[in-house]
Amino acid sequence: MTVYHTDVAVIGAGTAGLAAYRQSIAQGANTLLIEGGPYGTTCARVGCMPSKLLIAAADAHHALGRLPAFGIDLPHPPLIKGERVMARVRNERDRFVGFVVDGVNNIPDEHKIRGYARFVDEHTLSVNLEQGGQATIHAKTIVIASGSTPVVPDILKNAGDRVIINDDVFSWNTLPKSVLVVGAGVIGLELGQALSYLGVRVTLLGRNNGIGHLSDPVVRESALNVIKHSMDFQSDASLESVGRTESGVKVTYIDDAGQTQHREYDYILAATGRAINLNSLNFAATQLTPQANGVPAFNRHTLQIGSSHLFIAGDVNADVPLLHEAADEGAIAGANAARLALGKPVEAGERRSPIAVIFSEPNIAHAGQMYKELDLSNTAVGSVDFSDQGRSRVMQVNQGVLRVYGDIASDRFLGAEMVGPRNEHIAHLLAWSHQMGLTVTQMLAMPFYHPVIEEGLRTALRALAANIKQKSAIAPCEAHLTVGD
Repeated sequence: MTVYHTDVAVIGAGTAGLAAYRQSIAQGANTLLIEGGPYGTTCARVGCMPSKLLIAAADAHHALGRLPAFGIDLPHPPLIKGERVMARVRNERDRFVGFVVDGVNNIPDEHKIRGYARFVDEHTLSVNLEQGGQATIHAKTIVIASGSTPVVPDILKNAGDRVIINDDVFSWNTLPKSVLVVGAGVIGLELGQALSYLGVRVTLLGRNNGIGHLSDPVVRESALNVIKHSMDFQSDASLESVGRTESGVKVTYIDDAGQTQHREYDYILAATGRAINLNSLNFAATQLTPQANGVPAFNRHTLQIGSSHLFIAGDVNADVPLLHEAADEGAIAGANAARLALGKPVEAGERRSPIAVIFSEPNIAHAGQMYKELDLSNTAVGSVDFSDQGRSRVMQVNQGVLRVYGDIASDRFLGAEMVGPRNEHIAHLLAWSHQMGLTVTQMLAMPFYHPVIEEGLRTALRALAANIKQKSAIAPCEAHLTVGD
């Protein structure tokens, strides 16, 4: 039994954990980094980067379909070489992972412990060491950055080894012939559409007509229409049965039209959400009570759990499971864990304005407040339909809708939801504007070049400004009745 005494212990060496470690060290605290799984972060190994590599291949092939509209015909149909597609995905993925691993290797060995940690109490961890044996760690403060794990519903487990998660996709040596994707969130949309564009027969099953993180009914309807025209997407389906066959899986589901479908696929991709990695840590030993979502109450500006000596950052806190947020949270948690361990008060860290992007074609995104978070009695809306937007039509990518929201009383820009061409860039402009607290008038005073897709944003902002002016002149009771588009 090896015993360690340290100022700060960080559980997990993902994006949040590495950021916490760096900031704790920067504060002058003795720090131990504990990791039981592979180094490399979820983003680099099985998330953001490999998925974008697959999407890049898919988009390149899909773009060929627009060539006839420009008067260009290919002499022969393009051939998709699945082995080469997946070889590039794996090779580039390994390159990104290598950068992260190099960074971890630069951490002194005496600061790293390989093994899975469990709480003994609020200040003590027991670690089953990778090389065998156990270690006990006594820490003044602890940062929990243990991440999350994909959830596979019981019905899908009937597929045996033919049910996979996104991690498994990036280990393929070639592309399969068919895949059933269950779940229309970020992972399901991105991987399902990408595989479909690469010639894989894909069916995407969603529930209750939800799509990604959209809450604006107008944007959601547009997104459903666009994605359904790009692939076989059953947005309100019911999966009835799953069974393993000799060569794959056989499923029965009820489609959007209420018809029962019996289909066979090579694989089922479970894109049905993620569960936080907290129970496996024996968190109950801390005697801190989790909330209904399984996460203990914490301050999202300090990342401190109540008034305890524990901090929680990244996917495991189920707040905003995005890489840039995990990095920010890890940095705040690590710095505050070190401060508390060294007898200093914790400090509130700066949180960024919300932004999220789904790299479907076209992009689905939101920035600032979402529609479901608005007080509609004090909100005006402006919109643009990309089907008639100049540059979008020039490039044959004219589909989707952008809706922007503003406060009637103050003219302040509140947020936006969107589906449209290259909206990953528009989402950034809007997130920056939101974080700076700009008014709609100030945003319209910014330069807009011609001809660019961002002119569509100006169209939406002009409509928003007009609606704010109109509604601010209406009596409050009338405004409540007429607010909207």
